[in-house]
Amino acid sequence: MLVGRRAEQAPLEQLLARAQGGDSGVLVVRGEAGIGKSALLQHMRETAVAMGFGVQDAAGVEAEAEFAFAGLHQLCAPFLARAAELPEPQQAALGVAFGLHEGAAPDRFLVGLAVLSLLAEAGPLLCVVDDAQWLDQASAQVLAFVARRVGAERVVMVFALRDPSATDVEAFSGLPELRLAGLGASDAQTLLATAVRAPLDDVVRDRIVAEARGNPLALLELPRGAPAVQFAGGFELPDVVSVPRRIEDGFRRRANSLPADARMLLVVAAAEPTGDAALLWRAAAELGIAREAAAPAEAAGLLEFDFRVRFRHPLVRSAVYRAATPTDRRRAHGALAAVTDQQVDPDRRAWHRAQAVVGTDEDAAAELERSAGRARARGGLAAAAAFLKRAAELTPRPAVRAERALEAAHAKHEAGAPEALELLTVAAAGPLDAVAQARLQLLNARIAFHGARGGEGPRMLLDAAKTLAPLDPALSRETYLDALDAAIVTGDRGPGGVRAVADAARAAPAPPESPRPVDLLLDGLVTTFTQGYAAGVPGLRRALDAFNRHERDDHAVNDGDDRRWLWLAGRTAMSVFDDQMVHALAARHVRLAREAGALATLPAALLVQSVMLVLSGDFSRAAEQTAIAAATRTVPVLHGQLILAAWRGRSDETTEIHATMVREAVGRGGRTEDFLAQYAMAVLHNGLGDYPAALVAATRAFESDELTHSNLAHSELIEAACRSGQPERATAALDQLSSRALASGTPWGLGLAARSRALVSTGPAAEEYYREAIEQLRNCRVATQLARTHLVYGEWLRRQGRRQGARQQLRTAHQMLSDMGAEAFAARAARELRATGEHPRSRSAQPSDALTAQELTIARLVATGATSREVGAQLFLSPRTIEAHLRSIFRKLSITSRRQLRDLRLP
Repeated sequence: MLVGRRAEQAPLEQLLARAQGGDSGVLVVRGEAGIGKSALLQHMRETAVAMGFGVQDAAGVEAEAEFAFAGLHQLCAPFLARAAELPEPQQAALGVAFGLHEGAAPDRFLVGLAVLSLLAEAGPLLCVVDDAQWLDQASAQVLAFVARRVGAERVVMVFALRDPSATDVEAFSGLPELRLAGLGASDAQTLLATAVRAPLDDVVRDRIVAEARGNPLALLELPRGAPAVQFAGGFELPDVVSVPRRIEDGFRRRANSLPADARMLLVVAAAEPTGDAALLWRAAAELGIAREAAAPAEAAGLLEFDFRVRFRHPLVRSAVYRAATPTDRRRAHGALAAVTDQQVDPDRRAWHRAQAVVGTDEDAAAELERSAGRARARGGLAAAAAFLKRAAELTPRPAVRAERALEAAHAKHEAGAPEALELLTVAAAGPLDAVAQARLQLLNARIAFHGARGGEGPRMLLDAAKTLAPLDPALSRETYLDALDAAIVTGDRGPGGVRAVADAARAAPAPPESPRPVDLLLDGLVTTFTQGYAAGVPGLRRALDAFNRHERDDHAVNDGDDRRWLWLAGRTAMSVFDDQMVHALAARHVRLAREAGALATLPAALLVQSVMLVLSGDFSRAAEQTAIAAATRTVPVLHGQLILAAWRGRSDETTEIHATMVREAVGRGGRTEDFLAQYAMAVLHNGLGDYPAALVAATRAFESDELTHSNLAHSELIEAACRSGQPERATAALDQLSSRALASGTPWGLGLAARSRALVSTGPAAEEYYREAIEQLRNCRVATQLARTHLVYGEWLRRQGRRQGARQQLRTAHQMLSDMGAEAFAARAARELRATGEHPRSRSAQPSDALTAQELTIARLVATGATSREVGAQLFLSPRTIEAHLRSIFRKLSITSRRQLRDLRLP
């Protein structure tokens, strides 16, 4: 019944209407329990069927949240017959995720792309996911990813989330939302009249409406479960118990009034999350419960029995399960374990068996440990962590319990769950051997660093590295590098700063006979930070060459060495001004992260690649990379968006992203996030010509070890100081940049240094430096800095009264900056040109100008001969979406074939 919900129905119906026309739609419906989400979704299902849509349902179940990909399997099960048509990598990923066959942990992106393809082929389709707050983590991540990439698929995805919820799913944040509020007084009275047939006194009616607070389920259920005397005005105060809690209490009272066998049958149904009626009846028979016990429960309106068992509302399930005695819950789980086929569903059997145990049970714990291994193999870290946690609780021997608790803590940390520290406390109670103690210390340090992004993290990592040195030299060296990276990232220049950590890392154990790339990187960074930049450059180059040589080394990919450290290697390549190496390592990092399904590391990989694409002047590809990163909903995407917006000269957008980053950095102690924001603001203000503001921001950015290590801050500070009339404030940055450029010997470094020298020089010396800078920067891929060099040289020439020479430089700068989309710098060049008496030419229109950034990326890939399926796999879009984009591209470019696209010269 949808009394008073016309306004909320409209956006849902509009989604379906747009999908009929070939579009797609996504909506998250939020509201408290009983507010009407399920009724609204049912109305949408009926509307969709009437419009010719297929409808597929899935629902999160609290007890099912520990089973990786369980919710996703619900949604996709009817379409799995079509999986054979998917590309082999997608088939394999989906098969492993759903436990259909064994294999390496599946790439979450490949799983998402496979699901996207399956749903697209089934369109027009409405996918309804109720109680999404109880989805398992793996399913939630994949479904949210699919929702953000659904494109032009004639697929509508609707997620219902209980709000507020302690188990809220962050994966869905940022998607379009519809929040359901309580009904107004008039609609509430109308609905109440359908639940209470007898006439109500106005005072009593108003009291019921007030206590229900507009919650439709409360209006229907509270009168039903209330004693008759309360209709005379005895309802309790509205703020005594929350509405969902009172509804649940009503369901519990109704369940408790049933005969014993009916109550027990309800408990079994509540403990069995799949709704498999055949399984339920086998468990009931195991307990000696006859089928007739279902009749009272159905008559009470608590659940329905058919091929599947359905509770009237999720609150019925939770009310029944929580009201059951511990003994009854154990009996229910024990019966379910007894009738669950160990060959078909070993993990649910293990879970039910574990819930039936009183005290400890090594056999049950070992079975759970095996389930954890299977869950991890499917990519279900959260599920593996839950299995291991329960296994530790059931383990009788203290030493084994401590080991399992430590493994559970590792899994919880990898899954991003907060209980890792609690499990570490259990593990610390031991006994643990020396190696396990060291691993515990290391995990504790990593948790501390990732939780606060600073503070004691680097020091704790150092302590762990020292402990590991005699036990596991290789891991000790990696931990020293972890500590050094943490110190660079935090930007702390105190006792836990980079120099102090580098000094301590000199005590790292010797590398193995054949040093790994990670060993060379540690040695190179330690030398750099303890003996100086020039001394460290040769070692850093050796390390980068070693990472680069591993490009086709399968073993390197398998051991994860490259994937884990390419983030730091890419930033190190920036520190030695090696633009070619940054591009190569960043592209490799993105590829490896995609192949491994490393959701946690892909955004960081995309960030480094995006920053380098921006510096190279390829803003459209950088925008596409940040869009892909945005699909993962992780913090690094803000960094990429910020730098891109700043270089584009979009003041409002940059300021908004900056404010968001500062807010998040305050909550996480992220000094480097703030420094990076300051760098972007310096770029923005230099482009706008607001040099005092640029100087303030650049000075702040220069305080960061991270930004001085990657050499991003120097040139912004120098230009802002000189243009502000305060060249003396650029002295330290200029000296450091010049010495680093000389040590690196690359065109990028030498060109920046020459330009910076020109800014502080006068007369012939200045001109010589400007020309040197242009000559050097022409030989590298950092097109933005070449364009800006033409700009500042032109500005200098104009101030020297040499208008003709100035016009030539400024024309070049304006053309380059306009073509790449650096709007603020281009406008600055245009102002200077006008000051010479020349009106800047408008950029000549190109056919590709009409394309969006994503369309341009697709056009480029298709022009190389890639198929729609290959392009979709690279951009995490379905082939149907690629085809839809191609139709738009062909229309905008006035062409009709892929061959014609290859003939065009795309930017």
